[in-house]
Amino acid sequence: MSSDFEGYEQDFAVLTAEITSKITRVPRLPPDEKKQMVANVEKQLEEAKELLEQMDLEVREIPPQSRGMYSNRMRSYKQEMGKLETDFKRSRIAYSDEVRNELLGDDGNSSENQRAHLLDNTERLERSSRRLEAGYQIAVETEQIGQEMLENLSHDREKIQRARDRLRETDANLGKSSRVLTGMLRR
Repeated sequence: MSSDFEGYEQDFAVLTAEITSKITRVPRLPPDEKKQMVANVEKQLEEAKELLEQMDLEVREIPPQSRGMYSNRMRSYKQEMGKLETDFKRSRIAYSDEVRNELLGDDGNSSENQRAHLLDNTERLERSSRRLEAGYQIAVETEQIGQEMLENLSHDREKIQRARDRLRETDANLGKSSRVLTGMLRR
């Protein structure tokens, strides 16, 4: 099962490396090649998403005691995927701005600044949302651990009370035995 996951990891690493190299080349390509490259990157991003889904399914099949390590890996892969998508959006925006500028003969500097500012704000919002989601997950996990601990403490308390009751009963029986033996010695 983990070998399937590791195979998916290798495929994901290769695919993301290819996507990254293509994204960096998009703005420098001639217009015809840019269209092909953008379409190619979109396909590869879809493939990477499918790989992530397969990896997620594999993680769900792993026993709970060893699932944590794989879950952490999945989180980092999802973050990497988000970064790739953001980089691709920026690359496409640069590409679409070039096309618009060629058609209109406009430098579009203010529009580009606004777009970059909007992208930065969107990224901040997405990061904040991810942090909130992670915080919520931690709170839920902490609550579950607390409930388990309370249950364990409750069971331990019951055991201690039963043991204490047995000790009292044994002490009472020893007292009775001592009185009986004392009485027998007097006779």
